[in-house]
Amino acid sequence: MRTIAQKRAEYALEQVLKIPKITDDFRSFSASAPSMILQNGFGQTMAFWYQKGSKKDKVKKDIIVDTDDKHIRLLNIVKNWLSLKNGDINNKYIKKTEEIKIFLAELSKMEQQDYLAAQEETLRLLEWVKRYANAGLNNV
Repeated sequence: MRTIAQKRAEYALEQVLKIPKITDDFRSFSASAPSMILQNGFGQTMAFWYQKGSKKDKVKKDIIVDTDDKHIRLLNIVKNWLSLKNGDINNKYIKKTEEIKIFLAELSKMEQQDYLAAQEETLRLLEWVKRYANAGLNNV
């Protein structure tokens, strides 16, 4: 039986390995992401990342497309983890959706206890993303 920490680490590693080339910009951004959430709020940070990434036409009809934009990439990692149901992973923080408006709406409608649990889970996930991004796994 795997712990949730092991599952989180595995997911983060899979996501980081999908990045064709990890830049210093992404490393820096992933390192600052947890403090951004703690300073500005979870939902506010997710909305900010969406706004920054969508300015670059990386979002079509409110669906996040695979992109090299650091904001959209990290938002997508978080969004997919919070709804992931795969094997022994059964996250129920949000419903699975590709549409960012639905994701943000679900965050805004959560009870405070659920919202804080989703935020804490995101912070724990981002620690793994940051570690793997800084390990330079894809820059070999």
